[in-house]
Amino acid sequence: MQETGTYGGLLPDQVERIASLFDAHLSLINDVRELYRERTTIEREYANKLQALAKKATDKKGKFEAVLAVGEDPTKAWDVSTIQQNTLDTAYGSLVDSLVGASQDHISIAEALTSQVVEVLRAVEVKGTEARKKEMQFFQKLIADRDRVYADRLKTKYKYDEECIEIETNRQKQGRVSDDKHTDRVAKQIEQQRNDMLNSKNIYLISTAIANEAKAKFYGEDLPLLEDQFQALQTRLVQRVTKILQHSQALELGHLDHLKNRINTCEQVLARVDPIKDQTLFIEHNIRPFTAPADWKFEPCATHYDTSDMSVEPAPKIFLQNKLSRCRSKLGELNPLIEAKRREADQLARQLMGYTADYAVGNIDEMSDNYLEAAHQLTLYTVSERILKAEIDTIVAAVGDDEGGRYPHAFKSASFSIPTTCGYCKSSIWGLSKQGKTCKTCGISVHSKCELKVPADCQHPEAERPSSVLPRKTSIASTTGPARSPPTASSFVKSVASEEQEDSYPSARVLFDFTATSAFELDITEGSIVKVLEPDDGSGWVKVASSRGKGGLVPASYLELDSSEPSGDTDFSGQRVRAIYAYQSQGDDELSLTEGEILELTSGPNGGQNYGDGWWEGINAAKRRGIFPSNYVELA
Repeated sequence: MQETGTYGGLLPDQVERIASLFDAHLSLINDVRELYRERTTIEREYANKLQALAKKATDKKGKFEAVLAVGEDPTKAWDVSTIQQNTLDTAYGSLVDSLVGASQDHISIAEALTSQVVEVLRAVEVKGTEARKKEMQFFQKLIADRDRVYADRLKTKYKYDEECIEIETNRQKQGRVSDDKHTDRVAKQIEQQRNDMLNSKNIYLISTAIANEAKAKFYGEDLPLLEDQFQALQTRLVQRVTKILQHSQALELGHLDHLKNRINTCEQVLARVDPIKDQTLFIEHNIRPFTAPADWKFEPCATHYDTSDMSVEPAPKIFLQNKLSRCRSKLGELNPLIEAKRREADQLARQLMGYTADYAVGNIDEMSDNYLEAAHQLTLYTVSERILKAEIDTIVAAVGDDEGGRYPHAFKSASFSIPTTCGYCKSSIWGLSKQGKTCKTCGISVHSKCELKVPADCQHPEAERPSSVLPRKTSIASTTGPARSPPTASSFVKSVASEEQEDSYPSARVLFDFTATSAFELDITEGSIVKVLEPDDGSGWVKVASSRGKGGLVPASYLELDSSEPSGDTDFSGQRVRAIYAYQSQGDDELSLTEGEILELTSGPNGGQNYGDGWWEGINAAKRRGIFPSNYVELA
């Protein structure tokens, strides 16, 4: 067999063209199956005509065979054995019997071609279609994950720009405060805002590094691997179809000896089918120039001069140190899963190489499915690994050996029925929807957004002192209790653009209309519901966000807390969608879909159809919230 290259090595970023080639193979299988199906119909029609002809001949023979053997008026008694002694009658009887046998032969070849060729080709076509669908679903998943990382980078850029603008807003706000008490408070708020801006900048730089790493892995590893998997599926598909057609030719040879030469010719042609040669031809006609996208770089805000250096001032450094500790902990949990999944994929790959398309050896379809599933999971795990390593490397490059305190807080989400002072920013934590977090070791409470800003110096005297720089090792094998499925890849990483948006802000009802008088204020309408982003700090103003996601300042006296707001994060939009295809979730944040299932979209600036490119967020009949591909549903 001649040497050839691989799709992944020589056809970068051409998954859809390769899938089209796979479609052409499936279309050819369908055409061949239809050819044999029509052939079997003709064979049965011919057999029926032969049977009718043989019956007609038998009836005629019965009327004159006695006359042919003994005459019309014999003088000697005769019986069947007498007639059988007539050689001409015997010869004619043999001719008639040959017609009966020939008709049965045609029925037999029709049944054999139907069961051993047509139906087998149908099964191969169905299995090939399913395999292609799974590969393309995985391809779409890879694109969606890559695009989500890309979108996260843009979100962090927008967040960074907003924080820069917010600094100027607070400075103008400072000018409107007259007394010293409020002046000092606003000054502290400006300093806090500057820290938030620096944190946003760092997050933006981190997300840029992550996006570059995700891009490199997508084009350098994931796409080539996917294309090679397609190539392997295509190779097995062609080999299996070739075997089926060779078997059909063997049936033809046993049925029609006088067509043996023609059938031998066809068999020789089929024996010369070489999928590797065909693939090489395809490659030679599809090589085209390709350049991977360039890396992203830091883009300064148009209204704030800055450089691409990470900020390692005291407050931002603490934030980075805490993120570093969290990333290493997650990486420590992820590494054993990756190693176990890599061993599983390698073992299945070795077993797959020993299989052939012959079911007598083993179920190659089941083995292929198991290998591809393990390979897909390994790819998704390594995507998360790359993201965590990119974040770790970016932070270490900035902070060096100064990784902060070694006694991190054990924060856990908590609700607050009475106002509680945040141990970091000293403002109030309020609300019943888990508005903040409390350290279960030392008892300090903070806003969710302040968690990573608190130094890792938990001071409880009896606290167990785990090392924040040593990742916690976990085993995916359970020694006791029921077996648990391993965590999904998406459970190890979180969008860096959303880490500062974890808070579930309380809702408030607007009591009076208010018209903004500056660019820093927000128009609100009586009766509408807004989210309170920042409570009144004594200035008489509250920062809120409308249902469209637009934020600004409004008078505090124009609002009242919405007591009817349900606990939790579920916000229904009233808009329903119907699943038009089945979908299996790939992570804890996703929903599985059943064809025909009805879901209700969530509301808000980041919910429902606003979740992200190619993904919508909704709630199923079991009241479970999650995301799903938008092209798998239609508006109900």
